[in-house]
Amino acid sequence: MADIETIIKDLAMPIVDELDIDWMGVVVSGSRESRLIRVIVDRKGGIGVEALRRLSKGLSLQLDVEDLIPGKYHLEISSPGLDWPLTTVADFKRYANDWLRVKFENGSTLEGENLGVDEAGEVLSLRIRGEEQAICLAETHLVIRSVNWGEISGKAKRKKTNKKNKS
Repeated sequence: MADIETIIKDLAMPIVDELDIDWMGVVVSGSRESRLIRVIVDRKGGIGVEALRRLSKGLSLQLDVEDLIPGKYHLEISSPGLDWPLTTVADFKRYANDWLRVKFENGSTLEGENLGVDEAGEVLSLRIRGEEQAICLAETHLVIRSVNWGEISGKAKRKKTNKKNKS
């Protein structure tokens, strides 16, 4: 028999496909008497509240009909957040041009703009300080999205300068 995560994914996928969103994963936690089912989905450019609501309603109905979770459960549908690890070619495509933080097995860290991975999913290309750099994913510990604080603070400074020049 399939595990509960696989069954939940199988129930959710027709709804996910209909809403044209990307399945990222499911995490089931808690005790047998009270479980938390956290379904993670996203879409290039972000996912709207309406899609999350429709998936929640549809999957909740499916879970109740199938009655596969004994006891109480709480269903949570959410987007992944910045700390969700990028692991698949689809992840790197979805977050193309986003700022990434790459943590290596040796403890060092790099940050740069996601230029994508090769089709085999083995080499990540980042733009770091204007230069493209290839990174072997087998040597990494974790790749997550991050915030380019240098760009954000630069935009804030440019806005202030533009306001002063218009005065």
